[in-house]
Amino acid sequence: MHIKTVLEPVCLFSFFFSAVLAGRPDKIYGVNLGSWLLLENWMLPEEWTAMGGQVCTDCTTCISTEFAFSHAYPATVDSKFAEHWDTWFTQDDVKQLQEAGINTIRVPLGYWIVEALVDRPVEAYPRGGLAYLRRGLQWLQDAGMQIILDHHALPGVQTPGQMFTGDCTNDVQFYTPYNYHRALVWTAVMTALSHLDPAFGSVFAIEAVNEPIMNATQTPGYGGFQINFVETVRAIELILGITSPLSDLIPLNVTTFPTNFTATLNLASQLPLFSPEVQDALAEAVPILVDIGIQFSLEATLTSSPFHCEREALTTNFMDVNWQYNNPANPADAAMGPQAYDNHLYYSFGGVAAANPTAYLTSICNLTRIQNDAAQRNSPLWFGEWGLSTQFEATDDFLYQWADAQKLMYSQGAGWIFWNFKTEISSLTNGTALARQWSYLEGLNMGFLTKDPSQYHNPNVCDPYRVNP
Repeated sequence: MHIKTVLEPVCLFSFFFSAVLAGRPDKIYGVNLGSWLLLENWMLPEEWTAMGGQVCTDCTTCISTEFAFSHAYPATVDSKFAEHWDTWFTQDDVKQLQEAGINTIRVPLGYWIVEALVDRPVEAYPRGGLAYLRRGLQWLQDAGMQIILDHHALPGVQTPGQMFTGDCTNDVQFYTPYNYHRALVWTAVMTALSHLDPAFGSVFAIEAVNEPIMNATQTPGYGGFQINFVETVRAIELILGITSPLSDLIPLNVTTFPTNFTATLNLASQLPLFSPEVQDALAEAVPILVDIGIQFSLEATLTSSPFHCEREALTTNFMDVNWQYNNPANPADAAMGPQAYDNHLYYSFGGVAAANPTAYLTSICNLTRIQNDAAQRNSPLWFGEWGLSTQFEATDDFLYQWADAQKLMYSQGAGWIFWNFKTEISSLTNGTALARQWSYLEGLNMGFLTKDPSQYHNPNVCDPYRVNP
């Protein structure tokens, strides 16, 4: 790590660790809140076109993303998206997910949820999402669910030609010092809020980058960013007095520090404790947190009162080392404190198994990704995205097996998170044709997914397909 020495925990009040507020479940049974605060129009084409968006085969050529929509409709983008945020994810959805036994929610976010990071007017995104994020997180916390904040769309765009980056473009600029810096500022802000904002009380993990380019030769500096990401999270926690591997290092005299968080963070960022990149990110996070404190009446928590430390260290989360090829950096080398790894597996995009039911079940029932990752110290591993989609016309009978087999194999690791919690059912999605394979709630309605996520229709579904039973 780059840390040279360490600051003694400066929380001036005693702190405790809350098993209720922090720490992942023993086994993750989760869903993604896709298309809520980061819209992908393929999941809700009727609503998107009613808003004024467009659906096209090549998403680089039309109004297909939040970036394109914001440039096309600068006067109305904020109100249009406020209506979407208010209706796409509701308390009724939380109730249904709670009743379905879901214990974990992965929340895909764009960097623009921290509005100060947007380089306007070149970049444009809807404003106001943080208020809806706070409201939704509070609903989920009240329902007893644990949260992963997923940095799904990175500044500069991390993957070409994808709606999930918020700006469908082939001009990928994330892997540059400037945009790595903006991502670290985002990380500092989200870490501070996760520990200090009561609405974030169920956040147990922050994912650094969703689905970076797979070819590691096209992601220069990504290994260094991984190290700085972890250091940024642990630096915030160190300032808060949260126990981590840093706590055993030589302390400094705490009497020199103020008694409120942002003032302490500002001072700590000026000391040669951390790498220059992390120092800069901590310093830039200070005025952003001050503004957030004013906006959401969190001044006492963030800017003026002695701060309490009531949580344990967050889990830092990366796509696993085997997500990339061509000698990628191993995120395990960045670990300092609790860390977990994420893998995504979709058969419908090809390249995994032949397009027939037997090949699919043979492939999934002999899955070795958990073992392969463990051999490279990438444990625990959860499967943060998967679904029932196929390359062929799947029968209902097959989807019962397909759901069971995937759940069975992914549960051999830390667990699974289905993509997505719901999709639109409309004339533009051919009724339930989309939802039957992409919506967890519709999969429950149709019976493909069990009412108890830990159970199976057939727990022996894989027995006929195992190569080495």
